[in-house]
Formats: sequence, structure tokens, C-alpha cells
Amino acid sequence: MKRKLLLLPLTLCLAACQPDLGITQCERTPDMPPELKMEHYRGATPACVPNAITLNVTELQTLLQTAEPVLIDVWAILRRNEPGFPSEWLPNEDHYSLPEAVWLPNVGYGTLDAEMETYLQTHLQHLTSGNKHKPLVFFCVADCWMSWNTVQRVRQYGYTQVYWFKDGTDGWQQAGLPLHTVTPQAFKP
Repeated sequence: MKRKLLLLPLTLCLAACQPDLGITQCERTPDMPPELKMEHYRGATPACVPNAITLNVTELQTLLQTAEPVLIDVWAILRRNEPGFPSEWLPNEDHYSLPEAVWLPNVGYGTLDAEMETYLQTHLQHLTSGNKHKPLVFFCVADCWMSWNTVQRVRQYGYTQVYWFKDGTDGWQQAGLPLHTVTPQAFKP
């Protein structure tokens, strides 16, 4: 059963709960879907994401030095999801990501089935030790709506320090910074 995530206005703190990086809150613009992006996940993305803070490489480096955020890569891969078999990831090549990033594939689709919803929530709980104020940085590659969607979904779960690294692994590599091989997180942490 697929569930649609409704995005309601958030009254939780945004800038007040997050380190001051000189960044202002994003306002919804006409180039943004009214809720989550539901298809065509690779393409030009907006300049920012509502209810979170968008980071460039320099701002992410500052955050890494001051707040110890959890870096979460949401790059999508093939998932085996057949009756009679356990769900498993089927990567067909190495995936390179930011140092110390955790890879939670496929959590950025517009709708998630119950198993993927549980996968995301369980891993977030584990990665933050239940602290909904732990800084979380979501990314993919440049022009990827998966991370844009995930940021909004995670804000709806009640996490307060949520960041979007818009340029993702592409921007990190273009800045001359190293990428490392990562493997997708198993369905049970």
C-alpha cells in the first residue's frame, strides 16, 4: 500500500534551532511542486527547499566543523522486492559519496511503500540515537529531486535541524574534495 505524505505548514523552529551559517529560510517558489516531486527525479532543482536550509560546499564544511551532522546520501538504486524474497539492494557498480556519509537509497521517491517508510524512519532513529535535534544533511547528486523530497519528508517526521546539500557528490568532487566508496544500509540497522 502506498501512502502519500501530506506536507503541512511547519510551526517548528528552523533558523533558531540551527547553527547560524548566514543562510535565510527558503520561500516556496513557482518552480517547486506543491508537495513532493512525484516523477522525473533527475532534472533542474530549485535554489532551495522549504522548511530546511540549503548548503553550498563552504557552508557544509563549516557545519561539519561545528555541529557534527549526519550526512545522508539518498542516491537511488535497484531494489529486489519480490514476494517470497527479503528486500535487498542490487547495486550494479561502486557508489562514491562524501566521507563518513551513510547511504539510504530510494528514500526520496514521492511516495514510499510501508517497508521503505519504516526503513527510513528506523535508520533515522538509529543514526540520531532518537535525538530529533541532531543535524541531518541530505544530498544526492546535482539536480536530483530525491534529496529535495527527503528533506521535506524528514521535517514532517519532526526533525528540526535539516539541511539540503543541493550540489551533492558532484559539487563536492568539483570542489576538489575526496569521495569514498559506500555501501547501502541494510534494511535493519
